[in-house]
Amino acid sequence: MRKSMLFLGFLLAFLGLALPGTQGKIISRCEMVKILRRNGFQGFEGTTVADWMCLVKHESDYNTRAYNNNGPSRDYGIFQINSKYWCNDGRTAGATNGCHISCSKLQDDNIEDDIRCAKKIAREAHGLSPWYGWKNHCRGRNLSSYVRGC
Repeated sequence: MRKSMLFLGFLLAFLGLALPGTQGKIISRCEMVKILRRNGFQGFEGTTVADWMCLVKHESDYNTRAYNNNGPSRDYGIFQINSKYWCNDGRTAGATNGCHISCSKLQDDNIEDDIRCAKKIAREAHGLSPWYGWKNHCRGRNLSSYVRGC
């Protein structure tokens, strides 16, 4: 029993080292504020950087590799972009791939393509209503704490 537990411990440690980055990059709050400001999110479709920060916090907790299975579709990346409408994961029936991107590209540490797709979604929706994290936790609230000190 002791040998098998020891082996299991070594196996888990090895897998943890062999699979670097499986948790993704966690972007710090102030770094995310800078990224959003630099990419023109302030005022975009009537939103603020604080709106987007709250959205990202509640959708992915700033994790570039965030993933959520919704049943027939899945959400990917820091903005939790849905495979039914916006990206292709090769698994979602009837998907439209509005951003013309593989969903796996939304889970790497380069979020430039995520930004382009999120802005396309917001542009088409005239705001952030497609994101339930924003609707349920951010809409109509004081969001200044998301950008304070940055």
